[in-house]
Amino acid sequence: MIITGLIVGLVLGALMQRGRFCVTGMLRDIFLTKTWRSFVALLIVISVHAIGLTALDSAGIISTSVDTFAPIAVVIGGFIFGLGIVLAGGCASGTWYRSGEGLVGSWVALIAYAVTSAAMKTGALSGFNAWLRGFTVDATTIPESLGVSPWYFVIGLSLLTAYAVVNYRNRASSQVKGDLGVRGWRRPLHQYTAGLLIGIVGVIAWPLSGAAGRDSGLGITGPSANLTNFIVSGDLKYLDWGVLLVLGILVGAHFSARAAGEFRVRVPDPQAAVRALVGGVLMGVGACLAGGCTVGNGMVETSLFGYQGWVALLAIGLGVGAAAKLWLKPTAQSVALQRSTEEQPVRPVDHDRIARQYGSVATAPVALKVAAPSQAGVRQLAAGVYALDTVGAICPFPLIDAKNAMSRLEAGEKLVIDFDCTQATDSIPQWAADNGHKIENFHQTQAAGWQLTVVKGEN
Repeated sequence: MIITGLIVGLVLGALMQRGRFCVTGMLRDIFLTKTWRSFVALLIVISVHAIGLTALDSAGIISTSVDTFAPIAVVIGGFIFGLGIVLAGGCASGTWYRSGEGLVGSWVALIAYAVTSAAMKTGALSGFNAWLRGFTVDATTIPESLGVSPWYFVIGLSLLTAYAVVNYRNRASSQVKGDLGVRGWRRPLHQYTAGLLIGIVGVIAWPLSGAAGRDSGLGITGPSANLTNFIVSGDLKYLDWGVLLVLGILVGAHFSARAAGEFRVRVPDPQAAVRALVGGVLMGVGACLAGGCTVGNGMVETSLFGYQGWVALLAIGLGVGAAAKLWLKPTAQSVALQRSTEEQPVRPVDHDRIARQYGSVATAPVALKVAAPSQAGVRQLAAGVYALDTVGAICPFPLIDAKNAMSRLEAGEKLVIDFDCTQATDSIPQWAADNGHKIENFHQTQAAGWQLTVVKGEN
């Protein structure tokens, strides 16, 4: 029955990849663009989970359980995890599916995360983990503490989520956004649609996992640690439903990206690789202390209204906010504005040159991040038309640099942006719409490479 874990993972990986679904970006947007729009997608997952899991538990089909609350470990671990996911460029599930898109930096973060998680759970750091998580209080879920039915919280959260969805969808309908011009499978899923489907998959996952002897729902940290232990020891007891789940996420995302023309191996420079490594270590330490990552805590424990889930999610958000303040700043790439009276043709990044220079693997000329060697700064292409090359920049730097460059332009002037960060296909058009800018000529230039033009609005 553990094969169902692989099937669930394949579906989950494809949905996350097509929906650009990463909790890191959702929390990051709160601080970077001052909007809760993408966070609503997480609320959708939690609400669908809450409805489904509460119904299954009430019917006796599953038996949900919540860990005793360890406040010190959860707060410290959540904050550390929040710092780590910003450095790594994605949360636990996001790192798994972005590895399937070909981001070598995510591979580095993933290995560090899995190894550190194993060390925290069963290895050299297990004593420290058990010691800090040993400081507990006699509390599990909020409804239990209040002595009321969890359905009150399920209904309340669902109504709040529905209001937020309607509110943001109505705003979006009155704004002009960019369109990649693709249809069918190649067209990205709306984040809210992805959230709904991921929530449904999460509900189905619990009884399937239980049938395989693992009485739990979706989770990433424990399975990642078990995969490491299985690889090292060869002990089949570690090869469980959860391990097949995370492997399925990787494979599902890979084939999804290939089918959509969004797969390309992208190698970070040494500084970016080091940051990914440090981020992965922090993710492993933080997730184990907190009792879960943005899936186990942020999607599942929250849906059961456990103290651990909601406190961990808040701590992760604070960690992301601190990391955004420390590290997410405009780079030199968007600061130097090169004006010229000589008109030049608007052109995309010379990908043939990149292929000749680096072979079939495109090397990312960034850490967090250094200027691209080909076109440093914002170049003037023609009267009122400028170009920003962010190819190789991990998210959210294409958006950060675009915002900074646009702040230096006049109303009606245009910025041509080249990028290869998949998540930016959503974040840049959404930011433009929110700020009264217009998107023109949004198209794919190569596998996992895009170009769009932002026309600055009057605001």
